[in-house]
Amino acid sequence: MKIGIIRCMQTEDYCPGTADFMAVKNRSGAFSGVTEELEIIGFCNCGGCPGKKSVFRVRELLKRGADAIVLASCIQKGTPIGYPCPFAEKMKSLIRKETGENVRIFDYTH
Repeated sequence: MKIGIIRCMQTEDYCPGTADFMAVKNRSGAFSGVTEELEIIGFCNCGGCPGKKSVFRVRELLKRGADAIVLASCIQKGTPIGYPCPFAEKMKSLIRKETGENVRIFDYTH
């Protein structure tokens, strides 16, 4: 599975994404039940609130081979700042509209 990770732009100053990469490498968190080979093909931010630019990021990730899109834990869980994205569900629905049903979407990483 080739995955593209979308993260919250607000957390970039606090988090280098290490836990996201470790979750993929160690098949933990959202990836604990995944048996196929995992490859990160891109790691980018949502473009800032309200996350509308995430669709443009997803398009580019798909062009580069992604067959799964992951919303990092900072978006859905608010890790590490303790504030989940208030636009997370809308962002996810826009991404789903862009990708169709053939692309798997994960709600978090770790």
